[in-house]
Amino acid sequence: MALWLRTWQLGVKSLLLHPMRSLLTVLGIFIGVASVIWLLAIGEGISIEAQKQIEGLGADNIIVRSVKPPSEATTEIRGPVPYGLTRAEYQILVDTIPTIKSALPIREVRRQFKRGPRLIDGRLVGTTPDYARILRMEIDQGRFITEADMQYNKNFCVLAAEVAEFLFPYENPIGRKIQLPEHEQFFQVVGVLKPRTATAAIGGSLDAQEFNKDIYIPITTLQKRIGDQITVRRSGSFEGEIVQLNQITLSVHDVGQVLQTAEIVQHTLAPRHKAYSDINVVVPLELLEQARTTRLMFIVFMGLIAAISLLVGGIGIMNIMLATVTERTREIGIRRALGARRQHIVSQFLVETIALSIVGALVGVVVGLACPFVMTQVRLGLEHYRPDLMESLPAVVRNVTPVIVPESIPLAFVISVLIGVVFGLYPAVRAAYMDPIEALRHE
Repeated sequence: MALWLRTWQLGVKSLLLHPMRSLLTVLGIFIGVASVIWLLAIGEGISIEAQKQIEGLGADNIIVRSVKPPSEATTEIRGPVPYGLTRAEYQILVDTIPTIKSALPIREVRRQFKRGPRLIDGRLVGTTPDYARILRMEIDQGRFITEADMQYNKNFCVLAAEVAEFLFPYENPIGRKIQLPEHEQFFQVVGVLKPRTATAAIGGSLDAQEFNKDIYIPITTLQKRIGDQITVRRSGSFEGEIVQLNQITLSVHDVGQVLQTAEIVQHTLAPRHKAYSDINVVVPLELLEQARTTRLMFIVFMGLIAAISLLVGGIGIMNIMLATVTERTREIGIRRALGARRQHIVSQFLVETIALSIVGALVGVVVGLACPFVMTQVRLGLEHYRPDLMESLPAVVRNVTPVIVPESIPLAFVISVLIGVVFGLYPAVRAAYMDPIEALRHE
């Protein structure tokens, strides 16, 4: 025990004789360890954010979306092009599939909304009272759409947070009216929603959703006041389309029934949409499983990238220790002449490399744990000084918060020490097997 303690004292003393060299060697290990913790934390944060967005769709839900067919597929149709889901299909699904607990029809139309001189572009969403519950929307003021509003086709609307703030910056919007200039329709505001984070596009399955510029009205009101046909002017010509429903969100009684119900929905609707392939069935449960699998792959990939930094740090240790062995050749010869065994020489040099690795690993762990704080400060700085750059980033990147992976700390620490041992072993063995006589002659 006393021998090992003495070896550690000599090793640390030797390192302190060359502080700048030791510092540069520690720097390589420190960067490697910090990189492992940082990259895994950022990857974990992105993965958790993506999984939250998918979970927000509901693990017990099935989403059926209308997809506009390419223009080449509808060249034979003159006039407005009908496509997508219909109200009859919605009723068929509800009436014929017993595993469905509830069904939410949704119709979306891009429109302008006006209040006095203020004008904003947004999305008019016709839906039912279940919309707020299924999509986890929270009421800030007033209320959401009711069954009575639908039954009597009321011109009532619920505003998203950003629309309410823009159209009513200095007054309470509840009870006020907004206008749809294109249809000369007025809608009375009965509720305002809390802000909702936009969802990023999920692969090719689901488009990005921006909720803060929406206005919600009863779907029966939208059908009666605006209708199914939409006409858009483009390049001096008019293009028309006929869509009854943009989306149907189905909820099942049990999560275990999701995949089976999704297959039934697909088989039920496929014959009706075979010509244009104008619907898409999205199962959030499947996307969630894919996201979890991707998370593991992502963590492994990020870990391998960070491990390269540790490898470079190990090469730095070997390089420095080889130079040290050359410089201390005469010292090694004297120790061997005084009776030191080869294992004593190996131990001394290994202790020095392990000490460097431990110091570098400890500093790397401390800096690695600061990742969430540093990333938050960087994001706040970009939001203040470069808001245009922040807006151009995907929502999942703008909102991500790094999450430290607990396993990454001991993993990075152990790997750094092992690298110190592995890359320090060759210089140590080389020093131990020097010929004492030749070492004593060295100047």
